[in-house]
Amino acid sequence: MLLLIHLRVADYAKWKLVFDERQSSRVQHGGTRHWLYRSADDPNDLIVSIEFPNAQAARSYVEDPSLRQAMGRAGVEGEPHFHYLEELEAVTYS
Repeated sequence: MLLLIHLRVADYAKWKLVFDERQSSRVQHGGTRHWLYRSADDPNDLIVSIEFPNAQAARSYVEDPSLRQAMGRAGVEGEPHFHYLEELEAVTYS
């Protein structure tokens, strides 16, 4: 199960510090790994993908009040968009 979060931040470097300090929270909720992406045209337009064992674990992470507090400290602008995704196919090209 992937939790995909699309968000905009005021300053990537400031946001990244807060994101890194919250790794233990992601692990506590069952997170196993993450990926970070940003727009090629806007370094403050981000996609965060976090792997969880199931949708319930991902939702518990999103519903944790400390996540919203951290987003405020990190300079998240506007409302982030959360998507819960199940992998249907993965293909590697040679």
